[in-house]
Amino acid sequence: MLVNDPETGSAPVDRVAVRAGVYADSVTLLQLTQTVGQAPGVQAALVAMATELNLQLLAGMGFPPPPTRSPHELFIAVRAADSAAADAATGLAEQLLAAPRRAGSSEGSSAEQPSRTLGKAADRYGAWLALISVPGQHAFTEAMDALQAGCDVLLFSDNVSLEQEIVLKDAAADRGLLVMGPDCGTAIVGGVGLGFAHTLQPGPVGLVAASGTGAQQLLCLLDAAGVGVSAALGVGGRDLSEPVAGRSSLAALRLLDEDPATELILVVSKPPAAPVAERLRSAAATAGTPVRFALLGPGQPDLTAVAEAVLDDLGVPVPDWPRWPAEPARHAAAGWLRGLFCGGTLCDEAMLIASAELGPIRSNIPLQPDWALPPGSLTAAGHSMVDFGADELTRGRAHPMIDPSLRNQQLRAAAADPATAVLLLDVLLGHGAHPDPVAELLPVLAELRQPVVVSLIGAQQDRQDLVGSAQRLAAAGAEVFCSNAMAVRHALALLRGAS
Repeated sequence: MLVNDPETGSAPVDRVAVRAGVYADSVTLLQLTQTVGQAPGVQAALVAMATELNLQLLAGMGFPPPPTRSPHELFIAVRAADSAAADAATGLAEQLLAAPRRAGSSEGSSAEQPSRTLGKAADRYGAWLALISVPGQHAFTEAMDALQAGCDVLLFSDNVSLEQEIVLKDAAADRGLLVMGPDCGTAIVGGVGLGFAHTLQPGPVGLVAASGTGAQQLLCLLDAAGVGVSAALGVGGRDLSEPVAGRSSLAALRLLDEDPATELILVVSKPPAAPVAERLRSAAATAGTPVRFALLGPGQPDLTAVAEAVLDDLGVPVPDWPRWPAEPARHAAAGWLRGLFCGGTLCDEAMLIASAELGPIRSNIPLQPDWALPPGSLTAAGHSMVDFGADELTRGRAHPMIDPSLRNQQLRAAAADPATAVLLLDVLLGHGAHPDPVAELLPVLAELRQPVVVSLIGAQQDRQDLVGSAQRLAAAGAEVFCSNAMAVRHALALLRGAS
């Protein structure tokens, strides 16, 4: 979604066109939306697949509903200063959508034809690792093809069924391979960051991560203390569930234990199934490399506390974790805490900390079933936290770390509720993330009256400039922490001060 301020006082012109039989992935559509939105005279634009979520976003922008019949259709929505600008922008979108098809339709080229399957490409180039990022319904086929070609697999795709995940991981075990994922957001293999990763120095710590943003938090805290990593093997957020039973986590633990560059192994997960966590602890007890656990759950240490324990194990002093106070800070009124997260593990950690003091936290990924938000809703009376990276909110859309438009829309809605007292957000930097997520957030922050607390997850060498990003957020009135746990506790302190 892209929205500009209108340049004239005249009534804008809306165009909403539907195209059947046209598909583009969510990242391509985000780029198209940005390009069309910057065309002359355009005030707002959205080019997207007609999923229920995207139709809701379109309605929130004030467009009429498009005449779509299927979520597999694509729509082009443009609001412009006049008819000529609207028609030109719609034509630009059509042209950009058609360009890839034209480029791929040439015949008779003497150049070497590309491989048509992932397995054949692996055979041709001798690849040993396949990174797969396709719509979930197609991911299983591609991953199995890669395994049969002898490749380890990083499965970035989400919306892969539980049954398919188990089949893939059993097939990998039969071949002595590793499946990272599905929904593996972060990995570092051979010194290369994959998915949502950071620019980090090599070092002694290896991660097994059943959590993407949990791994990012730990990696960035270690980076702030000057400690690098040997590898980070993401295994997917469901790997420590009872059905999956830690299949990839156990394999990754063995790989890191055999790695001479790894001096300490750190296992991080969203709240795991207790029997599976115990199985993993038993395996760790037999490893030759020391293992520390960051398994979120009631009564367990938060991620910042685990990072400090790792530093103590390594004999590295714990730094004063960076924070950037806002000037001037807003004061909280009495009311509710609203958390809006791009990272599911950061949301889990925030709910665990906050619920110990506030009681039930309503969520789309609730800690307890009876704390769930109403079906189809992203808000409810009481304290609430939403994971905008959850599967149901990323069907047909880019992850919120890439496209924060839905989170920003809901942030405005939460701030408009007079019962909202404090807003709690995460902002993640690094490879794969939006090139400047702070720029997307600043116009929204300028509209807010409540105090805003931000956990800023980034490494010192990330391209988005960690310190500069923090300073811009602070100048806009936010209070910024590099530790998610510290951010949550500060938000709770603001609520206590208002009571």
